[in-house]
Amino acid sequence: MPGERAHGPTDTRDAPDPPRPAPPEPTKQDPTPVGFVVVLEQFAEHLVLERDRSEHTIRAYLADVRALLDHAAARGCTRLRDIDLVAVRAWQSEQAASGLARSTLARRASSIKAFTAWAVKNGHLDADPAARLQSPRRHRALPHVLRQDQAAAALDRLDAHADPHAEPHAEPHADNAAHDDDARQSPRAEAMRRRDRLIVEVLYSTGIRVSELCGLDIEDIDQRSRIVRVLGKGRKERMVPYGGPAQRALDDWLRLGRPVLAVPRSGSALLLGARGGRLNPRQAREIVHAVLADAGMPSLGPHGLRHSAATHLLEGGADLRVVQELLGHASLSTTQLYTQVSVRRLRTVHDQAHPRA
Repeated sequence: MPGERAHGPTDTRDAPDPPRPAPPEPTKQDPTPVGFVVVLEQFAEHLVLERDRSEHTIRAYLADVRALLDHAAARGCTRLRDIDLVAVRAWQSEQAASGLARSTLARRASSIKAFTAWAVKNGHLDADPAARLQSPRRHRALPHVLRQDQAAAALDRLDAHADPHAEPHAEPHADNAAHDDDARQSPRAEAMRRRDRLIVEVLYSTGIRVSELCGLDIEDIDQRSRIVRVLGKGRKERMVPYGGPAQRALDDWLRLGRPVLAVPRSGSALLLGARGGRLNPRQAREIVHAVLADAGMPSLGPHGLRHSAATHLLEGGADLRVVQELLGHASLSTTQLYTQVSVRRLRTVHDQAHPRA
């Protein structure tokens, strides 16, 4: 059922999940009033239990709100109700003057709006001081993507690396023995090569996020229909198809690779690390960077493969809203960014090929 999956720990050492972040306790030098800290703790609990935000997002939200509260306290605000639009705008102006990127300023404004809206709803504020706060417009740079021939070359090289004598990709936390010559030809090294091939094939074939890929369980994949069930941002579930090459890589991994690395605590995790735990996104990113570097391609990482998949779908004639659904974008405007990449490429081809360009 949607929203009911609970995956095991992502660290390959099978360590327990890290505790959810919480605001630090005030010290004698801490400028934040104790009352502010209590409210921050309640807001953190709200983010965890009701909004289901990731640990990274929660830390960012709390740091942003803490910065506002510290700024207000330094200017004499001792109660949350003392913070008004003037105080919020003064803090925002100070942030802008510090030279932060527009994307950072926009994120901080979003954090403050989420906090003040929650504070009003829960009776900590009578009115929302950030309701009329203007967020800086984000500058959206065009994503860097692989050309279709580059993507094909990288994947062809992975097929060649299926040879048992191919060089393994480095992986964090791997045993030191994995770097020895004998280990490079070991069943474990070959299993990791099969896994690496699957990672790149699936990321490019589906365009899913690396965190979504690492969160997959074996039962999330319908191999007969070649459909993967993805749990995305906000725990929204979507179905994403994948192609024949990705299916062949999956067959190879499940038959010959995964059993070599699996341990009793592997559970049903699709991708495993060197010690049998669920592969985590950081490790997957390093693997993708290594694969692309080995192939002499721009080292774009998993998100570069996601961008490439979306761009190539649009270049192949896919409908924009279909691509939006496949990528799990909440807003069509996010997906529309890829159309600009396609138009830019059309212009380049036209300029190079047309006699009257």
